[in-house]
Amino acid sequence: MPLLRTLALTAASAALATVVAAAPASAAAGVPAALAAPRAAAPTYATVLVTCFGRGLVMPPDFLLACGDGNDRLGGLYWSHWGSDSAVGTGYEEANDCDPYCAAGHFHTFPVKITLSDSKPWPGDPGLRHFTKLTISYPDTEPSWPHDPVRELWD
Repeated sequence: MPLLRTLALTAASAALATVVAAAPASAAAGVPAALAAPRAAAPTYATVLVTCFGRGLVMPPDFLLACGDGNDRLGGLYWSHWGSDSAVGTGYEEANDCDPYCAAGHFHTFPVKITLSDSKPWPGDPGLRHFTKLTISYPDTEPSWPHDPVRELWD
């Protein structure tokens, strides 16, 4: 029975592809363009998180915190909320202890809760907003070295 269902779905997909392929021809045959092909919805702008490379992301799965040397990053991010004024997610922070110095240091992983806030217009695109503050909280253990749980983000 699953094979018959697969064949039926394949046939339905082929029929749909034929109809879609014929749509431009029907428009040329006198059917108004508005009826032949639906218009794309106007884009909606979300508040973004700006990367080290100036790219705006919405709900990224990972995020580099230390742009210069890559010694601190967030990963495995799951976003439970992403709004225009704030975003909340969980994941892990992977940070280098830089002991005795960063090149000889060791990376450690900590579960984290991330909160993004203070959205402002993005100078690169005034119609778009970006988060300017990132707050990290540690539900289990936190780094033993000095660290700032509140970080100002870049444009």
